[in-house]
Amino acid sequence: MRGIRTVLAATTMLAGIGAASATDLEVTHWWTSGGEAAAVKVFADAFNATGNNWVDGAIAGGGNARPIIISRITGGDPMGATQLNTGRDAEDLVKAGLMTDLTELAEKEGWADFIRPAKLLDSCRFEGKIYCVPVNIHSFQWMWMNRGVYEDNGLAVPTNWTEFVASAPALREKGVIPLAVGGEPWQINGMSGVFMVALGGVDLYRQINAQKSAEAAASPEMTEVFEAISAARGMVDDGFVGRAWNDAANMVITGKAGAQIMGDWAQGEFSVAGLTAGKEYDCLPGLGMHPALDTGGDAFYFPKPADDNPEIVKAQLEMASMLVSKEVQVNFNLKKGSLPIRGDIDLAAANACMQKGLVILENPDNILPSGEQTWSSDTQGQFEDLWVEFFNDPGMSVDEAQERFVEIVENAD
Repeated sequence: MRGIRTVLAATTMLAGIGAASATDLEVTHWWTSGGEAAAVKVFADAFNATGNNWVDGAIAGGGNARPIIISRITGGDPMGATQLNTGRDAEDLVKAGLMTDLTELAEKEGWADFIRPAKLLDSCRFEGKIYCVPVNIHSFQWMWMNRGVYEDNGLAVPTNWTEFVASAPALREKGVIPLAVGGEPWQINGMSGVFMVALGGVDLYRQINAQKSAEAAASPEMTEVFEAISAARGMVDDGFVGRAWNDAANMVITGKAGAQIMGDWAQGEFSVAGLTAGKEYDCLPGLGMHPALDTGGDAFYFPKPADDNPEIVKAQLEMASMLVSKEVQVNFNLKKGSLPIRGDIDLAAANACMQKGLVILENPDNILPSGEQTWSSDTQGQFEDLWVEFFNDPGMSVDEAQERFVEIVENAD
């Protein structure tokens, strides 16, 4: 497949320039797990094929990476390109004029014609100009299950959350942890959004996360979400606190746990382990209750180089073009487990779980905003603090937790 600017075309275009024109571009990101490393290599190889040089600046953990990335940019030591979440992560940096303007390139290549859903590109806009490149559609709205754990123990593989809860005691009796959880704040916070959709429905999710309705936050439907998360405490092991997400995924892969609620990036770990969707593992979007996707994801920003170095800006634009090309979009997202931002490419090679996601995307009613797109970093931090405390402390009542939740929504920016 060939894109607006395929790797082959870029290589041919630059062949006559010679190696002397190659530009080193430091790229910061937090893709360090096995599946993520395989995916980011697709980008690195494609960029190197343009005649430039990808200088990898991986920083483990998004929570660790963001402060470092922001500090370097504001401190006058910008990298050439950086991954951030699609949404409001770079809002202040863009407002401060610290990011390279990609508008001319985006208009020339017609990004608005093929990037979908359109709100992904809208998240890159500020005052009518475009400052980032969405590279995938990621959603937290998934549960991943080891089919063998159930089949080998004479249990039916759950098709929804209700069936999963019903099977949990039997799984425990067999010495298997029902639910693998990583206790990092962003993981617990993300899991809460999955319960919100699965048990409260897409309308409740929209009312809270898009309309910022305190009334919806205080509703009986939201109480049910808190009660379900409280009950989920009894399905995890004692070692969940601080556990990395990919370590929790490995518990499912190796059969130590039955399932994990985690974004579709977990699928990259199953792929690296040699497991096949629909055979060794299965997936439940919306916990099998209300299949929908919160369509956030990753985007690349390009900090303005010192003295507006034209060679670096040129390399930045070449990378931006490469990131959205058809060939790279297919190859990257097949490795990452995410869905592509282009609606005009052939994904016949997508596995059974990715195909489920593509079907969901066909209906606009199934598409939800991610938390990064609707809440400021400060508000997101408040939600994370609340959900972690609630999940870690059985002594915190549902009423107390929900009251604090309502206060955050009421005062959110």
